[in-house]
Amino acid sequence: MAGSPVLDVRGLGKSYGGRVLLDRVDFSVSGGEKVGVIGRNGCGKSTLFRILAGLEGSDSGTLALRRGASVAYLAQAPELDPARTVLDVVREGAPHSSSGEWEGTHRAEALLTRLGVGGWDRLVGVLSGGDRRRVALARVLLSEADLLFLDEPTNDLDAETVLWLEEWLFDLRSTILLVTHDRYFLDRVVDRMLEVADGAVVSYDGGYTEYLEARTEREIRERVEGGKRVQFLQKELAWVRRSPPARTGKQKARRRRAADLAAEEGRRGGRGSRLEIDSAAVPRLGSRVIELRGVSKGYGADLLIRDFSDQVLAGERIGIVGPNGVGKTTLLRLLLGTELPDAGEVVLGQTTRVGYFDQERKLDPELGLARVISDSDSVQLGGRSVPLAAYLERFQFSVHEHRRKVSSLSGGERSRLVLARLLIEEVNVLVLDEPTNDLDLEVLGVLEEALDAFSGCLLFVTHDRFFLDRLATSLWVFEADGCVRRHHGSWDAYVLRREEERLAQETRAQETRGRVVRRGAPAGTTPPAGGSPSAAGNQRLTHKERLELEGAEAKIAALEGERDRLAGMLGDPGFYQGDPDEVARVTRRYREAEGEVASLYARWLELGERG
Repeated sequence: MAGSPVLDVRGLGKSYGGRVLLDRVDFSVSGGEKVGVIGRNGCGKSTLFRILAGLEGSDSGTLALRRGASVAYLAQAPELDPARTVLDVVREGAPHSSSGEWEGTHRAEALLTRLGVGGWDRLVGVLSGGDRRRVALARVLLSEADLLFLDEPTNDLDAETVLWLEEWLFDLRSTILLVTHDRYFLDRVVDRMLEVADGAVVSYDGGYTEYLEARTEREIRERVEGGKRVQFLQKELAWVRRSPPARTGKQKARRRRAADLAAEEGRRGGRGSRLEIDSAAVPRLGSRVIELRGVSKGYGADLLIRDFSDQVLAGERIGIVGPNGVGKTTLLRLLLGTELPDAGEVVLGQTTRVGYFDQERKLDPELGLARVISDSDSVQLGGRSVPLAAYLERFQFSVHEHRRKVSSLSGGERSRLVLARLLIEEVNVLVLDEPTNDLDLEVLGVLEEALDAFSGCLLFVTHDRFFLDRLATSLWVFEADGCVRRHHGSWDAYVLRREEERLAQETRAQETRGRVVRRGAPAGTTPPAGGSPSAAGNQRLTHKERLELEGAEAKIAALEGERDRLAGMLGDPGFYQGDPDEVARVTRRYREAEGEVASLYARWLELGERG
């Protein structure tokens, strides 16, 4: 029966050697709940999942599942039979039903198609790591198990596929526990959060926004670590409040609660001091940073990039997005000069100095982690000397770990170390290939702070939509047939603009505006002049809300005007030759205006639907 407990954990304990991962943990999960599990890398999240899935034993405590409940588990590194075909492995997950084998095969093929996995007759043993994970995810989704344990289900998925997975899991009747560092995913899918820290598991109602609210208030009371954790949480929460809205009613309520907390924080007295990760001194950029002139690149008959021309100007932050395998990493290699174009050319400015963060995180496995960063006991940051131990601590490496060999590091630890090394290089262009992979939420926040403060140019490939929205001022989007186009604004602005275009086409075909209003007009579209949605039903609104609805169009138009004016400034190459602080100020205000326009549209639609 939906809502009754399907999983009950009491007194669960687990240690490795002298290290306690889980210490007398208690929690339960009700039928149909969607629960996000978060915590620092190495805190025990994956171990907890293996215990809950019955793949590993605990040292103490009890674990009770509802009688007859079926369980499916997605591991970070799934073990699949290398001698079986892709389709056969996925069909293993299909439940027995009266529809028989045909339906299982049909649904397996549909899931594989949606997850971007082709070649269903290939043996699993020849697949890349990313394809193996997508095959494993398809098998778990096909299972229709009562209880799903998903460890980093969004890894190796492009942003479009993550959006689809959100909808799939949101509608799924199964009980789901998932580990993910995708903050948008947490906010849009889960009902509750479990944080694993210091051997304990603490529950927070709601998604990521509510977790930040509750955790911030708790840390303010406790003043943990001299307030540093509070500072991180407050900054993260401030960004969540500014970010463009999700497109569901559930998220509107969350944003209203975040707005209420903003007012409360204002009454308590402001933001508090900043926790900063400085980068090295940034050499001054010239007027031309990188220029692409008619660049094309392919392999055999597969054309990845067709006749792409653009310029990267001083101060720009460009996110590179598109489905897996379309050529995003190839484009980065063209920019770096490690690959040559088949046609056209890539020209770097005379003062351009590039730093590169690659997906492989290549490091000498025999080096101690401290020596990866520096041969001395200090590093230079922003013109000042910082003790190496203090610098590494900011990336969660304690003093006793400094002699550990690189070969012993986990994926997340290796990523943190490569980032720590990159941020002390004297470069003015950072090229980042999936920098958020394997990083926990706190390190992600610190990285975003560092990159936001970086005065050079950023070009980065990522599937993390929160990261894109927080940092990108424009996107290079891989579209059909090797076409790469620039879209000004962040990821969410791009998605909303694309939805606007789709709805405009639909409107022309239907020859009616009313249906667009009922389905929801997207941000970036001016409301119909002289009217508002569902105006005939305004009697259900309060007097104050009617006044708010009537004034919404003028407010939206004014904000759109400001947003477009700022976009014009950011699109002018000459603007970047002026004061860098002014460029940063206009960039920040442009992002804020985008979020405010989207939030006003959400409120306008909400009032119209009620009216």
